[in-house]
Amino acid sequence: MTTLTTAADTTDTAVLSPGRGRGLGALPTLARRRLELTARTPREIVVPLVTPVLFAVVIAPALATTVGAFLPGVDYMTYVAIATVGLLVPLTMMFSGVSVIADRENGARRDLLAAPIPRQLIVVGNLAVALLICSMQVGVLLVASALRGADYTWTVSGTGWFVATVALLGIGMYGVAETLANRTPRIEEYIAVVPAIAIVPWFFAGSLFRIATLPVGLEWFARFLPLTHVMALMRYGLQGGNATGLHDIWGMTDVTTMAVLSLTVVAVFAVLMTAVSVRVFGRAAVR
Repeated sequence: MTTLTTAADTTDTAVLSPGRGRGLGALPTLARRRLELTARTPREIVVPLVTPVLFAVVIAPALATTVGAFLPGVDYMTYVAIATVGLLVPLTMMFSGVSVIADRENGARRDLLAAPIPRQLIVVGNLAVALLICSMQVGVLLVASALRGADYTWTVSGTGWFVATVALLGIGMYGVAETLANRTPRIEEYIAVVPAIAIVPWFFAGSLFRIATLPVGLEWFARFLPLTHVMALMRYGLQGGNATGLHDIWGMTDVTTMAVLSLTVVAVFAVLMTAVSVRVFGRAAVR
């Protein structure tokens, strides 16, 4: 899953010397270090992209031909293509946790902890690189699905809703990955729980069908999943202001209010999980 290297760790740790590594000035070095390590393991970039692209270019068109025929007025190809973003982002962020464990076991994490920098910057630097890689993957996915037939509506406001939603989802899921990576002793154990966290919620979050079609108990469960709000917001942003998902969650008539409420839910998730990940990292660092 990942290749363990330490050469870049040693060099970059040396850069974090007293007088040069204090405060936010260390963040670019930490981010560059993580990017160099990730770039040496291209599987971390490619593997999370395989399943969503498969959905976007193969499964989504097939579903649009079969299931979409029974949903008049719904561009089901675009509906499912947007949903694949909600699968890609959690997978990418959860796979980034593998590097955290590898760095702890075989990298320069001990040296970084001894450097004169705030420990939370290590988490922020890793997050920045994970978001960069994820954004490139989302771009590839959108282009691939558009070439396959997805019809996105690009407006300034709609793009803003989409970008904000995806960014907050990425931040929140990285918080989950960082937290789990610092609580899991081995990579094998970590990988075993990735599907349960990154994939299972996707099937309940209105990815392939409206949550209103679920049994009442599961429908209410779906409303509490941050990913459900993400799906509704992404479709609202890129599918011509489609507010069906937002209405299924909130049941209101004011679309803007529903969108703001859902974005607030995703933002709270992102802030909460980031705070938890920083706290867990700090505790793990002193063990």
